Amino acid sequence: MTARTGYKKPRKLKDFGEGSKKVRILMMIGSLAGGILMWYLLSKHPVIGIILAGPDDVIKKGMTEEWAAGRLQKNIMVSLWRVLGGWTLAFLAAIPVAFLSGWYAKFKNIVDPWLQFLRTIPPIALIPLVILFMGIGEEAKLTVIFISSFLVMVVTIYQGIRNIDLTLVKAAYTFGASDFDIFSRVIVPASFPFILVAARLGISTALTTLIAAEMTGTIYGLGNMIQEAQLYFRMDKVMLGIVCIGIIGFALDRTILFLEKKLTRWQ
Repeated sequence: MTARTGYKKPRKLKDFGEGSKKVRILMMIGSLAGGILMWYLLSKHPVIGIILAGPDDVIKKGMTEEWAAGRLQKNIMVSLWRVLGGWTLAFLAAIPVAFLSGWYAKFKNIVDPWLQFLRTIPPIALIPLVILFMGIGEEAKLTVIFISSFLVMVVTIYQGIRNIDLTLVKAAYTFGASDFDIFSRVIVPASFPFILVAARLGISTALTTLIAAEMTGTIYGLGNMIQEAQLYFRMDKVMLGIVCIGIIGFALDRTILFLEKKLTRWQ
């Protein structure tokens, strides 16, 4: 009996699930441990180690000195205040602008060219103008973070509104819903996940803009600490600042992700 020619074994559908919580936690811990180990080994290289301070150097020299003197806590709190302050203002401003752009075509045609124009400008290029208009106070730093976060979030939310299934809108019209009912009961709930995604992108953008924002002149802040340490070639303090920013960003992102899972269970 001859085998059938051209027969292919059915492919198994890829599992897109995240797996069990225990496995995910173990994999994350293993990934972090492997990354720290690689960082440690690279820091012991005779050439790379001159530039890259290892985790032991960061803890012994950087963290011990800065924490004992109380400077690290101050820098973290000041930078966190700036990031959350600029991000909060940007989030509150991005939501109405994005919804108005998605709901009214004329409004979108007016603001979209400016949004796309400003979105291509690096935040660091705006620093001279911001300093001239606002000086070197906290307003200047919040403004730089606000601009970068706002542009990212408003575009993300707008795209979410435009990608809403029109079948839902048509069904609401069929049942006699008013424009306000469609907006409040269809558009807003359907775009809610995109709002949370925009919040995550905005917080990461705020953190990446932090160093540029603190170039407007400051005494405290993680960005300022990194810049000062670079001048004196204190690579342990540079790495300490980078690690602190990364930890803050990870914690804030996990917090928003947790809220996203809790608030979008209805989907």
